[in-house]
Amino acid sequence: MKLSKLERKKYRVRNKLKNSSSKNRYRLSVSRSSKNISAQIIDDIKKITLVSATSLKKEIKNQKKNKSELSTIVAEMLAVKAKEKKITKVYFDRGIYKYHGRVKIFAETLRKNGMEF
Repeated sequence: MKLSKLERKKYRVRNKLKNSSSKNRYRLSVSRSSKNISAQIIDDIKKITLVSATSLKKEIKNQKKNKSELSTIVAEMLAVKAKEKKITKVYFDRGIYKYHGRVKIFAETLRKNGMEF
């Protein structure tokens, strides 16, 4: 089975993170489209999603914000949900996306709200 360039890049980033980080951290996976952004905190050992947040919810959609503002709103929502579950240390899986623009804004907002990665 031949993997595409994007799949190889995604797995390369993820493997570097897993090998360098400790085993007691969860994975914070970010995905974005041309208009929306979503993220989830995943326990890779149990293979379950612990916390998730997305800009596709009605309350956020009705606010008519631009894309970078959506990133900050979703990051703040995710940080609040993670604090409720007592999750503070994660490793940031940016996937195929560069650490630039909306992904960078998302990560910096999470750091301001108490997440460590």
